[in-house]
Parts: sequence; structure tokens; C-alpha cells
Amino acid sequence: MESKEILELLFSYMPKIAAERKMDNLLVLMADLGRSIVSADRCSLWLVDEDEGELWTKVAHGVDQLRIPLNAGFVGYSVKTGESLLIEDAYQDPRFDRRSDEKTRYRTESVMTVPLMNSQGLVMGVFQAINKKGGMDVFSHEDLERLRLTAVYSAKTVESAMLTAELEATQREIIHILGEVSEYRSHETGDHIQRVSEISFKLAKYLGMSTDDAERIRLASPMHDLGKVGIPDAILNKPGRFTDEEYAVMKTHSELGYNMLHDSKRKLLRFAASIARSHHERWDGTGYPLGLKGEEIPLAGRICAVADVLDALASPRCYKTPWPEERVKAEFEKQRGFQFQAEIVNVLLEHWDEFFDCYRGITVEPVSQESMR
Repeated sequence: MESKEILELLFSYMPKIAAERKMDNLLVLMADLGRSIVSADRCSLWLVDEDEGELWTKVAHGVDQLRIPLNAGFVGYSVKTGESLLIEDAYQDPRFDRRSDEKTRYRTESVMTVPLMNSQGLVMGVFQAINKKGGMDVFSHEDLERLRLTAVYSAKTVESAMLTAELEATQREIIHILGEVSEYRSHETGDHIQRVSEISFKLAKYLGMSTDDAERIRLASPMHDLGKVGIPDAILNKPGRFTDEEYAVMKTHSELGYNMLHDSKRKLLRFAASIARSHHERWDGTGYPLGLKGEEIPLAGRICAVADVLDALASPRCYKTPWPEERVKAEFEKQRGFQFQAEIVNVLLEHWDEFFDCYRGITVEPVSQESMR
């Protein structure tokens, strides 16, 4: 491949790589770029997993994720030494780890490895190219230099993506912890926010939402009751009915949660603010805090409302024991088109066994005819 062709190839990949936000997809693009530049049959970008003491890749072409010990094979050697390798016959080299071939039923012959260095000068991964194509038996020193060029470009991009992924994971964990704080204060069952999160995600998927949009709801819905941290314990954990004054205070948790989150610079937290504010609105316009009606209510709030009430009815609370399954189901049928959007209730009822299965092990005791909060 001529230098002009290499530059054209790099420029063709750069916009796609710059626009990609998902690590798995980014690694696929990087591996494809490396494979094209050196005319390899396969090219993988292995990353160091320090917590597990392993190297992993999802981009070995034609196979699923592979994991190997941190010091295994040619890739492990490059991680340990920071050196590049150019191997003509893998099976003649004692450093070769045959386990990948045994797992994939593939025959490795010529190999190149080039370490990816982070901004601190530490190895964070390794490019590996396997089996030269195009009529040549082995990779050349020129191929190795080309793969090094690709590794330099890839390293900064991958490091940035890893930092972004870490920040996003931290943000998600903080959201979940804050959701648990509100749950702890209200003495609700420990899995409440997890169940609401999963039910909301499944409802969104069955409604035809994209995986990304459904995932946003899954991540943000644990914050739906964050505002309860501002409600006095005497009201929050009162057994039995509220007085009108107490109920008015309790209802303020929707606005409290919204006010805590809506000025965030993070899109996910602003999205969570919308859910916190809207999950007690009703389809018929009689909910709170704004009295929104129908599609004026954000879709995520409509979905979370169904998930939240399902869990509230089917689980024990300080003011009630779990409702029997048939009573819970009848309540959703009754409130279809009134409290809840009919289409969301239809999805819930169509997949009832899947949604309700996690509640069937709960012991049901007689309950009074209390209204839902």
C-alpha cells in the first residue's frame, strides 16, 4: 500500500472514529483500520483489565469476546516489556499462547504486536495483527511501522474514550446511590428502585423505543423519588392515611426532586429531573404537581408512573401489605386511560407474567381499602 493510499484510508476513518462514543464500536473501527493498513487477515485491539489481571478484546474478527491472562502470549509480552514484535512463524516461538487458536479453531502464522501507550507512558493495550494477506507470507518491517503509526493515533482516542466511559460509569453509580438514599429514608424495600428501573426499561422497549432511549430511562428512573429526602420522617414513614395537610407536604417531593436536578450540566441528570417531576402526573390531567394531561406529560414520566405504581401495589410498604396479584391487575385495567396512558397499560397487561413474576414470592396478607399514595 502506497503512502497516499494510507493517508486516504486514515482520513476516511477519522470522521467515523471522532463521531463514535461507544467503546466497543470504537475498538471495531480501530481494528478494521489497522487490518486495512497492514493487509492483515485479522487485527485486534487488546485492552488491559487491571482489576481482573487480564487482557480482553471484543474485536477479533469473526469471534466473540476473548480474555487471556495479562502475561499470556505475544500480546502479554508487549504489555510487560512495552516492545513491539514481528514474528514470522508463531508456532516456532515459545512465547506464543495457543489457547486463542484452540478456542477459535484458527491457525496463527505471521504476527505483529504494537503496544498502545497512555499519556503517562504506561501500556494500556496492544494492537495485534495476524496473518499477512495479499500474496505475502509474512509481515514486513514496513508493515510494523504502519501499525505503530495506527497505534499512536489510536492510543489517544482510546484513552479519551476510556476516560469518558469511566466518567459515565461514575455518574450512573452516583445516580443509583442517590436513588437508594431516598429509598432508605422512606424505609421501602431494598430493591424498589432496581425493580422500577428494570420495569421502566422493559416497558420502553415493548413500546418500541430504541435501546439507547430505553437505557436512558433505566438509568434515570432511580431518581424519581429523590425529592423524598426533603420530606419529614413523620410524614414519609407514617402508617395509614395522610391528613390533607400531610398529603400536600408529601406531594412536594416531585418538585423538590426536580429542583435538585434540573440545573445540572449533565443531560442524564436533567432527564432524571423531568421524570422526578412528572411521574405523579395523570393521563386525565388530575395528577400533580402541574396537572399535565395526556401527551403533555413526558413519555419517560408516563412510563415510570406505571412501573412505580406496580411496585408500590405489589410490594410491602410501611402503610400497607402487598396487594394480591388479581387486585393489582384489576387496578391497572381500571385506571387505563385515566391515571395511565392506555398504550402503556396494554403493554404491561400483554406481558403481565414477565412483569409480575418477581412479586409472586411475596406473602400476601389481608389489606385495608386504602387509597394509593
